[in-house]
Amino acid sequence: MKPIYLSLLVLTGTLLGARGEPCHTNINPALLYHQAILVATEPLSDADRAYLSSKKGREQKLPERFGQIVAASDFQFLLLRNAVHAAVPCDWGLDLSIGPNLHLPHLARLKAISRTAPLRVAWALQQGRQDDARDDLLAAFVMGRNCASDGLLISSLVQFSIEAIHYGTVAEHFGEFSPQTLQQLVDGFDAAPPRHTVAACMPSEKGLGDWFLRKVRELQEAHPHDDGRVLAEFRQAGVDTVMEFSGETNAWPRILAASGGTSQGVVKLLQEAGSFFPRLAEIMALPPREYEAQARQLGTEIQKSPNPFVKVYKLILGWQNWQFRQSEFKAQAQLAMVRAAAEYKLHGDSGLKTVADPFGNGPFAFQRFVFKGVDRGFELKSAYPGTDAPYVMIFVEKKGPAFEVTGPDAGKPISK
Repeated sequence: MKPIYLSLLVLTGTLLGARGEPCHTNINPALLYHQAILVATEPLSDADRAYLSSKKGREQKLPERFGQIVAASDFQFLLLRNAVHAAVPCDWGLDLSIGPNLHLPHLARLKAISRTAPLRVAWALQQGRQDDARDDLLAAFVMGRNCASDGLLISSLVQFSIEAIHYGTVAEHFGEFSPQTLQQLVDGFDAAPPRHTVAACMPSEKGLGDWFLRKVRELQEAHPHDDGRVLAEFRQAGVDTVMEFSGETNAWPRILAASGGTSQGVVKLLQEAGSFFPRLAEIMALPPREYEAQARQLGTEIQKSPNPFVKVYKLILGWQNWQFRQSEFKAQAQLAMVRAAAEYKLHGDSGLKTVADPFGNGPFAFQRFVFKGVDRGFELKSAYPGTDAPYVMIFVEKKGPAFEVTGPDAGKPISK
């Protein structure tokens, strides 16, 4: 079947190319992304995966074998490129009435596709195909923005992660992009669907609490004389899943104790938890400094609350190492850094100063970056300190030994 399938793909690609027809703009992008997931190549062997991501592969000229491996994703990225031109919103068709048992398998697949983009970009740049490098990068970037169109908080986190991948790709290959291509990339980032913010996801998060409240009331109506069954079926509806996801293991005994072991007690707990939400939603829209202070204060109140359902808000606030707002802040800073770096390449110091640090009172801090005695590029640093490390990006202008360009290890040699 595999040779037949590949032959059909080749034939399809040939026919599309022969017709020369423009791609349709009225197709739901989510449909094209699902098709891209379906045509994904078979999982890479351990040897190929290690080869593609190796330190050696990032430091030396890429051999033909590299190109042969990444070429397997050509049709997948053709679909992503077509999705860029869609004139209709991206609708994932999610049925939120399912509640906490709703599965989102596409998110992991989209992130996996995004990790292929840097490999394709590296190969295209080595071959002198600036347009292909640009189009693949922008197609994956737009897909990342579209993955959060469902308004779910977990989808927005994947969006921020995908953005970080592509900003890092620009930084790592900065010196290989022509000034024209860099300007086109920045323009493409600006033209992409708007970033979905954490604050915009709050209605869907409130919807989960509302779903639980509706569910327990529906069960009360269905079993008016069997409260034990109401509680048992309510738990099976997904309570344990949500509580465990927020870091609250073995929460059901605490729910029973706090509710007095009755479904009406559960209703009261859910209503009390819901009263925290307006304040939470307001905090999630604040700028960094105000957010940190008020989130810390609300987090302390949540921690002290005897209501188990209130504990879920720790996850949204960023406790338990789930830093939603911090990921959002980093995405804002990194996009501005890429824009500033492009201006620097195009117009020098005067161009660099035209782009403001979104978390400072002027442009980003700038300094040349020397690695093992060799000037390899320049570093931009935001005034915002971040939670684990300052927001820093190193834009590589000259090839040589590989190092990390973003994150807490920026400037350190990459591991083997």
